Amino acid sequence: MNKLLAFFLITVFLVSCESNTVFSEIRAMDGYWGADEVVEFKLPQLDSLKNYNLFLNIRNTNEYKFNNIFLIVSMNFPHGKTVTDTLEYRMANPDGSWMGQGIGDVKENKLWYKENVQFFEAGSYTIDIAQAMRNNGDVEGVTKLEGITDVGFSIEETTEQ
Repeated sequence: MNKLLAFFLITVFLVSCESNTVFSEIRAMDGYWGADEVVEFKLPQLDSLKNYNLFLNIRNTNEYKFNNIFLIVSMNFPHGKTVTDTLEYRMANPDGSWMGQGIGDVKENKLWYKENVQFFEAGSYTIDIAQAMRNNGDVEGVTKLEGITDVGFSIEETTEQ
């Protein structure tokens, strides 16, 4: 009886834990991420009085040949304004081991994009993400970036005001 009660209480506790994630979406890649392939996320309506942290989520396998990744991320506002950032993130430690979470071949990296953002404009926001990788000495970008299995975007409500 005590084991059943303990199991019930633990289950209720785990189910009732509140997450501060308000949006999370992942898109699977078709074996590689093309140079001209832009991943777009349409954001839900968000409370203009709250602050949010924005994250990029990248899953990679051992097929990924680089220790970093360059991304071009655009936030498109409802009334036509666009803010574009070129970002670099480290994907591997100096010893060659992958950063990120996960067991086995796939590692998930939760990468900071923007902190304490407020969505003041009413309407639809979109996020566009493209890869901008190049091999050393090459002018042209990597046309088929292998080893990236998924690209995602998430928003969390900040706990601080």
